[in-house]
Amino acid sequence: MWKAFVAGVVLAWAWGPSAAADLNPTELRWLRGGWPVVAYAQAAGMPLDIVVQPQPARGLPPLALAFIDGRCKLVLSMRGNPDAEATLARIEPELLDPALELMTAHELGHCRRYLDGAWYGVPAGFAHSEPAGLSDEQREAWEDMSASRREEGYGDLVGLAWTAEHHPQQYARLHAWLLAERSHDVVHGSPHDTLAWVRLAADRAVWTGPSLFAAPALLWRAGLAADD
Repeated sequence: MWKAFVAGVVLAWAWGPSAAADLNPTELRWLRGGWPVVAYAQAAGMPLDIVVQPQPARGLPPLALAFIDGRCKLVLSMRGNPDAEATLARIEPELLDPALELMTAHELGHCRRYLDGAWYGVPAGFAHSEPAGLSDEQREAWEDMSASRREEGYGDLVGLAWTAEHHPQQYARLHAWLLAERSHDVVHGSPHDTLAWVRLAADRAVWTGPSLFAAPALLWRAGLAADD
């Protein structure tokens, strides 16, 4: 389904008058808030494009990540999408920019997994417990949902690792915000039921080392074991 997004407006790395003119205020706010993460990806040489979906996108996540032809696509689906503004409204004003960075770093975590060829992959020796009595069709759907949930858990940890490095004084509040987001109307086992991982990162001291992706990978493995 992500192929449709490529028809959107693909932006260059640098802000330019022509690119900005094509965006509405909500899109600009999300991009400006998350831009430090985009700049990090650029400096690291990650193949990341920004795609703005021009058609109405009600019901889609405002910010998502696609992987097409070896490149990551940071997809903004915000036009005619009330969740784009509603998400911003749920964030305290002084936390807005750091929260937008956290969400953008979450998507960068997905990008890293795709680039590493690890998407939906699990560590060697890991085996999850499958519910009994599933039909073949149900088993396929359950496995896909479980894999999506694991990737969302890793993305949340990358977002928190970014926060610990770049906004250490606000880490506790941003962790609490993310915990509340993931706890709200949570459906156990659904893709955004990432509490098993988010709870492991309550203490900023769990983040050590210079890599944005290595420390989350270690904590993610610990979460897999604790969650199964």
